Amino acid sequence: MNERTEKSAMTLYTEEEIRVNERLSIRNGNFATVGISIVSNFSALYVLSALHANSQEVALLNALPALMAIIATWIGAVWMSSLASKKNFCVRASVVARAFYFILAFIPFVIHGAILTLVVVLLIALMNFPQSFATLSWQSLIGDLIPEQRRARFFGLRNRLTTIVGMLSTLIPGIILQLFPVTSIPPYQAFFTIAFLASIFEIYYLILHTERQANRPKRRLAFVLTPGMFLAFFRKSVYRKFLIGALLFNLGWQMAWPLFNIYQIKDAGATAIWVSLFTVANQLSQILTFTLWGKISTRLGNSITFGIACFGMAVSPVLTVLSTNLVYLVVLNLLTGMFVGGVTMLQFNHLLQVTSKAQRTAYIAHFNILLGLVGFIAPEIGVLFLSLFHMDGAMGIASVVRAAGGFFFIFVVANVGRKAKAALT
Repeated sequence: MNERTEKSAMTLYTEEEIRVNERLSIRNGNFATVGISIVSNFSALYVLSALHANSQEVALLNALPALMAIIATWIGAVWMSSLASKKNFCVRASVVARAFYFILAFIPFVIHGAILTLVVVLLIALMNFPQSFATLSWQSLIGDLIPEQRRARFFGLRNRLTTIVGMLSTLIPGIILQLFPVTSIPPYQAFFTIAFLASIFEIYYLILHTERQANRPKRRLAFVLTPGMFLAFFRKSVYRKFLIGALLFNLGWQMAWPLFNIYQIKDAGATAIWVSLFTVANQLSQILTFTLWGKISTRLGNSITFGIACFGMAVSPVLTVLSTNLVYLVVLNLLTGMFVGGVTMLQFNHLLQVTSKAQRTAYIAHFNILLGLVGFIAPEIGVLFLSLFHMDGAMGIASVVRAAGGFFFIFVVANVGRKAKAALT
């Protein structure tokens, strides 16, 4: 957000309106988290255990949503710049996205057999298209509604509360699903219905936000118009080096996602409660280590700290396949979660560091499109390696690629950053 937008945000909204918008945003986020946690955390268990998905369908469950995000980000980058009301657009996109929760709950009544698995996978993928629009518009909207000097406190409180809600929304369904046979479909239908009901309150609180509609010039992000403009972003050396390292690490990170689902559910026999415990353990250690990563980054710099976090995540795949003991896997998720927290926080911080303020929105969209492309192909590569080298070999390759990304950040990106800083002094 540029300086003019910051000033307009402070002049358009009174102190009371800002406080009300903050309260509404927290409530909106809590109800959104209920639905998102249920659907995202149990969709893999649903298609694997209840619908008997094969490895290729599990890969598609991870890959296709990323493809939808690529398309939505490309379109949204153009569309968002000319909207009169970001809130109205966000509401409409959220309504369409949350309608998929109800469709997921209803579809087993009309479709049966093996085709149901593929239909569910495709529905989850298609849901990510309007969801990407909703996320883009919400991020832009909340930047207008909350002044810069209040954002750190506001987002800190909002993130803590939504994380707690997310853990409860994962743990409670996991405990309840444990009471039913793993192949039973109706319990999942019930929780998808609960997710849909929660989304009604999510959208209600979104509608209540106060938005002053300003006259926005119709602008477009130039890079989306031609391939040449898209490729022009690679000319900036610091950004290009960051991009190579980040995409390399994310390739290793995301190629293991379907492998983890297959290993934990099929090989280790994890039920709903164990899947919940994996997620909660991972999230808990992330919450506890966010501040630590910030301190390390201040001391060592973003590049080296991000590389350390990448190395920490690199050991996760090879350590996972050492045992199918479920308690061991919970403890491992607790330990590796702190490195996940470092990666998720530092990757975005590093992106902001290597992009110019004037073109930051365009660079972020550029990065997200390429990251989505990696997210689309990586799960397919992971499943391909699974068929070629079995689970141990595929996990080992994922670890090597992750470590290569960490190595690149420590020895290449950090060196470029030091040279750039030296040139300015």
